[in-house]
Amino acid sequence: MRLSRPFFQLPLLFDVTRLQAEVAALPPEAWVAHPDQAPGNSAVRLITPGGGETDGVQGRMAPTPWLEAMPYLKQALAGFGVVWSRSRLMRLAPGAGVPEHADINYHWHTRVRLHIPVQTWPEVRFHCDGEVVHMGPGEAWVFDNWRRHHVENKAGGERIHLVADTTGTAAFWRFVNASPPPRAQWRKVGWDPAARHPLLTEVNDRTVIMPAAEVQWLLDDLREELALAVDTPDVRQRAALFSQLLESFVFDWRQLCALHGVNGRAAAEFQHLAGAFGQAARPLAEGLVMRTNGAGALLVLDKRVLQHLVDLDAARQREGLS
Repeated sequence: MRLSRPFFQLPLLFDVTRLQAEVAALPPEAWVAHPDQAPGNSAVRLITPGGGETDGVQGRMAPTPWLEAMPYLKQALAGFGVVWSRSRLMRLAPGAGVPEHADINYHWHTRVRLHIPVQTWPEVRFHCDGEVVHMGPGEAWVFDNWRRHHVENKAGGERIHLVADTTGTAAFWRFVNASPPPRAQWRKVGWDPAARHPLLTEVNDRTVIMPAAEVQWLLDDLREELALAVDTPDVRQRAALFSQLLESFVFDWRQLCALHGVNGRAAAEFQHLAGAFGQAARPLAEGLVMRTNGAGALLVLDKRVLQHLVDLDAARQREGLS
């Protein structure tokens, strides 16, 4: 989800001592390697599909046994009153970092990532779109992960953050965007054994075929973000043709949805259309980038739309093939 600036610090302070105690009580087997195998990166899965040991983002999300063993951390998440998707503890070894990247895949089109540092050091720096912050222990931050960002841990100790994904409610976004009061007036969020906030978790059940309205929304957003890497007549012409191709694709996808529906019975026809669309886009995409993060238009198109137009895993599950 694109935001109006790289970082937002929320006027909240969590009990660092209790957070650290709950994390320290986790057994070594709770920590797993980062799904991208980034050196020095490891994680504890907290909210996952079915509460299982997976890094997926589709299905009915639920707390894992590791989260159930951390009542204060679970209460902290529940207190936001938002629906949580995949959430983890993310650990960076001393001297390790998160390589520069932008989160432009489909999952991130409508979600942001909340960070609550549990263990950190002044030498830990978070970079996003040219701005640099140190997220202090017990603070709460939201950042625009659509922009290019990276993290570096130049400290001698491990950095551990609670990292949780959400779309947020209207009240959440009013809170994020409001001008914060002086730090002395920030709300301290302590452990409350009487609190009964339910932990709300996402149900992400995709149709086999992406509905036409969603395709239109994604591609309209992509067209608004297109920019020229080099302003030449040739690139301008390709940008115009690329935009026309996007518009034509939506019309054709809508017609297939009207003819076949979105339950996957005619998945092969939708796949054929998507494949032809991708082939037609490739020679036009050179020199076209995204204004926000500088990624190539075709890369964003692939990650945001083409890889998710037809959900074959969902089709197999509905047909009992997996």
